[in-house]
Amino acid sequence: MAQRLLTILDKNKRGQGEGIYSVCSANRFVLQASMLQAKKDDSLLLIEATSNQVDQFGGYTGMTPQKFSAFVRAISVETHFPRENIILGGDHLGPNVWQKQPADKAMEKAKVQIKAYVQAGFNKIHLDTSMPLGGDRLPLKAEISAERAAQLCEVAESAWQESPAAGVTPVYVIGTEVPVPGGAQEKLETIQPTSVSDVQETLEVTKNAFEKKRLTEAWKRVIAVVVQPGVEFSDDSVVEYDSENTGALSAFIKNIPQIVYEAHSTDYQTEAALTKMVEDHFAVLKVGPWLTFALREAVFALAKMEDEWIGYRKDVDLSHIIDVIEREMLNNPEYWKKHYQGGNPRKAFARRYSYSDRVRYYWTNEIIRKALQQLLDNLTRYPVPYSLISQFLPDQYAAIRRNELTQEPLDLIHHKIRQVLGIYARATGMAGKQSKNSEGKTICHSEIQGRRNPFRESIVEP
Repeated sequence: MAQRLLTILDKNKRGQGEGIYSVCSANRFVLQASMLQAKKDDSLLLIEATSNQVDQFGGYTGMTPQKFSAFVRAISVETHFPRENIILGGDHLGPNVWQKQPADKAMEKAKVQIKAYVQAGFNKIHLDTSMPLGGDRLPLKAEISAERAAQLCEVAESAWQESPAAGVTPVYVIGTEVPVPGGAQEKLETIQPTSVSDVQETLEVTKNAFEKKRLTEAWKRVIAVVVQPGVEFSDDSVVEYDSENTGALSAFIKNIPQIVYEAHSTDYQTEAALTKMVEDHFAVLKVGPWLTFALREAVFALAKMEDEWIGYRKDVDLSHIIDVIEREMLNNPEYWKKHYQGGNPRKAFARRYSYSDRVRYYWTNEIIRKALQQLLDNLTRYPVPYSLISQFLPDQYAAIRRNELTQEPLDLIHHKIRQVLGIYARATGMAGKQSKNSEGKTICHSEIQGRRNPFRESIVEP
């Protein structure tokens, strides 16, 4: 598994234009769709949990690393995706969640976090100690950040040697991107790529810190450094990748053994831009909000179809899921209030349609989950006519007409998410020949389990 990843990255270093995309999500629908896509492509699947999603205390998903690993494993069984083709990664692992606490306390919690991830079988570990902690002098010196990264690596190495998952050899990613993870809060026009001098400093001081702690062997397993390639998105704008601005970065990394670039916030880039990024040695492409954005688009389209198709029936309880989501976001504004600017109409629009997709934090809300289940049940009981699918989900309608998809609501959701995944699969060279069943159709989601709604009983989980 790890060796297959290293082979991909080695091919990228040698200019063969291969890479890997990383699914940064704990959403069940997204993970199901990701496994179905990777199964079709016969490819590896890199799934990463972030430090605020999953930690020793449960994060905002309520899942510890062990529970997240089990969650992913259960979905792999549901989708019949080989567990050995899944690589689990931890993103932004370190003191980020506790950065307002004194440095010593924040780092102790970060060490427990790292240990829990490694013991749960995560083997791609992003060591992110770039943020200043309580009591730090600003700006934070690169040497201090590197020293803290080495401390966390030391914990990870010990946990790997001691844990039952010791067979999963950890590989490391260092550095961090400049923008706030999950999308910028202001209007964007241009983003300055990381300078070569900054990358060089990160590599040098981190390598020195590793060597001081006798982590020379661990340094050999540092596979990537996170940089800003000049891409970002905000509520309603996307800064496109421009290879003319990254020529020096691309040339620099060619001469660094074993290490490639990892690019965050690549959501909403064009396929051509993503392909060019891989060619320029941004070999690991992170995607997260775009996937749940596609999920939200699909759910809203299904809700519109529910209203049009069965809204008149007095014997059916409609989901009203769009209104339910709005109400629950207003009742609990924690995850969007600091991110959306402007007056109330502007904020209302952003809650529904922003690229930053703060809706993704609310899919585990019990009231929203029940409404979503009601939507799926209604449209399973009363299948939507093809003509209505054509109106609200035209790409999915075209796939149905090609005999590649059913009208099952879950199939439509997965297909919408997989459109995004397909862009990344092609851009990274991971897209394979389509898996076909005996009738020549692309394997559909509901057909995998052989029943109409294969995930109905588990749909209310995270």
